[in-house]
Amino acid sequence: MAIRTLGKAAALTGALLLGAGTRAQTVDAKAIVMGGAANGANACSACHGDQGEGRPEAGFPRLAGLNPDYIVQQLNDLASGARANETMTPIAKALSPAERTALGAYLAGLQPPAAPVEPKPEEKVVAEGKKIALQGLWDKDLPQCVSCHGAGGVGVGVNFPKLAGQSAQYIANQLDAWKTGKRTNDPLHLMTGVASKLDDSQIAAVAAYFESLSPVAAGGAQ
Repeated sequence: MAIRTLGKAAALTGALLLGAGTRAQTVDAKAIVMGGAANGANACSACHGDQGEGRPEAGFPRLAGLNPDYIVQQLNDLASGARANETMTPIAKALSPAERTALGAYLAGLQPPAAPVEPKPEEKVVAEGKKIALQGLWDKDLPQCVSCHGAGGVGVGVNFPKLAGQSAQYIANQLDAWKTGKRTNDPLHLMTGVASKLDDSQIAAVAAYFESLSPVAAGGAQ
């Protein structure tokens, strides 16, 4: 009798786990992006666009083509409070772990068309940003940006996101947030150290340079 009872319990547990796995696999990430989630999370597209292209004029970042694990990590940090953002924190909290994972995979797979930057920044500003990005500022012990974010700003792994084609306003906002201590979820506080060595004009220049790069040419989900 005991063996039979244990067998039934094991079968029931397996069925429940299978059912949970099935539900996790059927999360409709596109539906969340376009219309929000049943748990109250707002539609991602309202701020980040139907194709994850972002809204540069408002400083909302491009999500399409980012590393999926990076997206999930940022949602987790927003939900836990490790990264502060008045708009995104309640949305991230409302999303289940399965929904965050599904959104990361879906958004990483999107590749919106590269839109020209308007208005175009001054060439000398972009050139200054390019010099910092590619050579660093060794008089300030600041290494080049691409040493972590990859050649062409393609991104490297979960900790160093793709910067090519990202909104200059968003990049500048994040550098300022690290510089002032409003954002602190960078690994080993690497970005805090970087941002602290850049003045406002240098932040604007670096942001303009990376925005000027084509996210398509950078290739892949990084």
